[in-house]
Amino acid sequence: MTTVATIKARVFIGACKEPIMVIVTELLGGTLRKYLLNMRPRCLDMHIAIRYALDIAHGMECLHSHGIIHRDLKPENLLLTADHKTIKLADFGLAREESLTEMMTAETGTYRWMAPELYSTVTLRQGEKKHYNHKVDAYSFAIVLWELIHNKLPFEGMSNLQAAYAAAFKNTRPSADDLPKDVALIVTSCWKEDPNARPNFTQIIQMLQHYLSTILPTKPVLPLRIFTSDTAVLPPESPGTRALMAKRDDSTETPKTPMEETPSEMLITSGLALMLRRVSMLISKPWSDTKVVETKFSSQTSQRKR
Repeated sequence: MTTVATIKARVFIGACKEPIMVIVTELLGGTLRKYLLNMRPRCLDMHIAIRYALDIAHGMECLHSHGIIHRDLKPENLLLTADHKTIKLADFGLAREESLTEMMTAETGTYRWMAPELYSTVTLRQGEKKHYNHKVDAYSFAIVLWELIHNKLPFEGMSNLQAAYAAAFKNTRPSADDLPKDVALIVTSCWKEDPNARPNFTQIIQMLQHYLSTILPTKPVLPLRIFTSDTAVLPPESPGTRALMAKRDDSTETPKTPMEETPSEMLITSGLALMLRRVSMLISKPWSDTKVVETKFSSQTSQRKR
């Protein structure tokens, strides 16, 4: 006689108390940490690494513009979309509003990516406060950028605590010798010991975009017009769907300034406008005209049969 064991599994999805508040987020493809580990020992192409860095920098710029510090920027807290084309910030468990007057909790974050000013030379009581600002995220970003390019663990061979101690008290940093000159400048300026000497994320974005423009080939520019005849009738340029969606507060006013479009988008929207124009002209014709055309056509057909 065979005994069959039945295993009952329960999946815990979530719980909330009154008032019921739920945040629904998109399902992403996994963390940057997992993606990089699966790639080893290979590295990302430079232009992909810089594009990822730009995604992170744009997210951090938005966060700082609202007066919020992330305080735990690292690959585990960066999520990739399923197509591996975009990186998004995640895990705001340690994020807080920046305060210029109050002290904030020290040693917050993950040691290996933690800015030196967050660390303390003395043993702190749990929850003890220190003065620092949003530039702690710029330091963490520099370590993440170094990791994106090298696909290696920063401060390799050290424990997390040893890495934090070396960065805070010995001013030790990962080597930037083999980085391109422009990238090395970004990394070394972001992990400077003096927080006030570090760039903000608006400046970081500008530096990254400049470097990206130097390594990507320029795309050929398409001609804006394909009609050379002076008698050709072109439909009016369409503002595009994005410009129409720019309306706010349920206003019925048409946006005065359409968004910029690439030449290919302009050709597509113009062709679509022409097609819609012709369809609307056909629909607007009275039914009597249509019947006349049908009558003439049937009479011509009957005469040919004769």
